[in-house]
Amino acid sequence: MTTPQYEPLRSTHDLPLTAIVIGAGLGGCAAAIALHHHGHRVLCVLDKVREFGRLGDSLGLGENAFTLLQKWGCPVSEIKRIGNQAPNMTIRRWRDGKVLAVQPLMDMAGYIGHRGDYHDVFLSWVRARGIPIRMGSEVVAYDDVDPQPIITLKSGERLKADVIVAADGIKSLARPLVLGVRDDPVSSGYACFRAFFKPTAEQRGDARINKYMGEDCVNFWIGPDTHLVQNTLRGGEEFNWIITHKDDGDVPESWFQEGDMEEVRRLVMTLDPDIRGIVEQTERCLDWKICYREPLSTWVSAGSHRIVLLGDSCHAHLPTSAQGASQAVESAGVLATALDLVNGRDEVGVATRSYEKLRFGRTRLSQLNGEDLRDRWHGILKSVDEDRDIDPEDVKIKNRWLYSFDAEEDAEKRWKEVRETIDNEFHAGQISPLC
Repeated sequence: MTTPQYEPLRSTHDLPLTAIVIGAGLGGCAAAIALHHHGHRVLCVLDKVREFGRLGDSLGLGENAFTLLQKWGCPVSEIKRIGNQAPNMTIRRWRDGKVLAVQPLMDMAGYIGHRGDYHDVFLSWVRARGIPIRMGSEVVAYDDVDPQPIITLKSGERLKADVIVAADGIKSLARPLVLGVRDDPVSSGYACFRAFFKPTAEQRGDARINKYMGEDCVNFWIGPDTHLVQNTLRGGEEFNWIITHKDDGDVPESWFQEGDMEEVRRLVMTLDPDIRGIVEQTERCLDWKICYREPLSTWVSAGSHRIVLLGDSCHAHLPTSAQGASQAVESAGVLATALDLVNGRDEVGVATRSYEKLRFGRTRLSQLNGEDLRDRWHGILKSVDEDRDIDPEDVKIKNRWLYSFDAEEDAEKRWKEVRETIDNEFHAGQISPLC
C-alpha cells in the first residue's frame, strides 16, 4: 500500500500525457509508478503471461533505486524487510574458502532478496495506484505513427497512447522495431548454473554442509574463469547458489533451460568443501547462457519518437553488475521527468530523445562495472601463486559510486543542455546515435 501522506505530483501539462507500459516485470512496474507519480496517466500495464509465479532467484536493489521509489510514495521498508539481513559479504578463494576480502553488503547490491518476492511488492505498488495490469495481453505489432503510436494485441484489440514504454525484457519485441534491424544475441562465452531451494531438515542438520544455512549470509568463491555466489534468506530457510563459468555452447537464450547437475558436480570438484556439499546435493538447477548485445545506437523509434525502450530491453546488465533492476528504476524516473519538462504532447519526441541521451552514459558505465568485476574475479588467481596474499582491493566489488545518485535531480540539472542538443538535431533532421 502507499504511505498515507503520499500524493502524486500534478501534471505539468493542461491534459496529462497518456502512457501504456508493455511488460509487468520490475522495470515495467517502476515505469508505471514513476509516470503516475509525475502526474502522467498510465492507461495500463500489459504482460503476455496469464499469471506470475515466484520465478528466478537472487536480485539486488541499491540505494539509488530506493531513493526514487521512496520519493514516488513506495514504502521501501517492505523490500528491506524481505531482503538479506547480513551486514557484510565475504569474497573467498575457490579451492579452500580462504577469505580474500570482506565488505559491507551494501557495497554490492544493496538489499538482496528473491526476485519473485520483490516482484510481488512492485506489483502491489502498481495496483495500489489504480493502474490496470492486464495479464494475458500479448503485443504482436507496433504502428509507429504520430500523434499516438498504436499497438495490436494477439486478440486483435488495438490500443494507443501519447507514449509507449517497452519494458519487455531481454527478448524485447519492440527492440527490432526501434533499431530497424534484427538484434540477435551472441554468446558472451559464459553461462550460469542457478539453483534456489529450501534445504531439508536433514541437510540443515548435517554438520558437513550446513555452515551457511544458519543465518542470512552472502559469500563469493572466486577462481580461474569461474565464481560461485551463495545467498541465504530467511535465516537459512532458503538457499541460493549461482555458478558462472566458461561456456561457448550455442543454446537459445532462456531463463528456464534445465541444467545438468552432473556437469555442476564436475565443475565443483575442486571447490571449497564447506560449500561443495550442498551444491552436490542439489536436486536440480537451471542453465542460463549469458548472451551479449552490443550497446544500442538508439532506444527510441525513428518514426514518431514515441515508442521508447526501458530496462533490460535496452540496457541489460551482467549478474556481476548487481544493478540491472536499479538502473531500470533510474531510467523510469528520468523518462517521467523528461515528459514533465517538455511543453506538451507535441514535444513527446523531445522528451524521449532527451531521456536516451541522459541515460546512456550512466547505464553503460554500470554495465562495464559488472564486466570489470567478472574479469577481475576470473583472472586474479591466474596471475599469482595461489598461496600468495592478494590485495583485498583487487577483488572487492566497486559499486558504491553508483548509489549516491538521484537520477531525477541529474536529469533536471542537465535538462537545458540536453534539450538544446535535441532541438538542434531535430532542426537538422538528423538524430545522433548514442554510440
